[in-house]
Amino acid sequence: MNGNDVDAEKMTRFIRMNELRLVTEYNPVTAIGVMQSSLQLHLLLITDKMSPKHPEHMRRYRAAAELFRGKILFILIDSNLKSNERIVSFFKLKKSQLPALAMFHAPDEEQDVLTLDEVSVEHIQDFCNRFLQRMQKKEDEPEEKALSEEL
Repeated sequence: MNGNDVDAEKMTRFIRMNELRLVTEYNPVTAIGVMQSSLQLHLLLITDKMSPKHPEHMRRYRAAAELFRGKILFILIDSNLKSNERIVSFFKLKKSQLPALAMFHAPDEEQDVLTLDEVSVEHIQDFCNRFLQRMQKKEDEPEEKALSEEL
């Protein structure tokens, strides 16, 4: 690696992307780091950690997180913690609807929710891809409008 190839911004981004855990459990200690993350898309798995299905759900959630490393911050929300009740209600979910995925785009608070019968890599991947496509389309619309106004 020679000095001309090193870009401080790219190096910082690489380090930040690779220092993040695949899945961050949300709690009072991690809350500040989550909010200050350079990743603006957050995918929350809202679930009961005491469920017998929890270990398998987490295995699949981590596998899906690998696919979106550096694009989406994967967060686990334990629905049993009283401190997380506000998050569950923010996404207008009831405990009977869990487990669920909630996507949140921090800058504009755009969000989407998907209740799940089964947590699978495919469900997570489809949900993330649909949200990313919707956000891309939203970004492209002002550019298209500006181009059509110039013509």
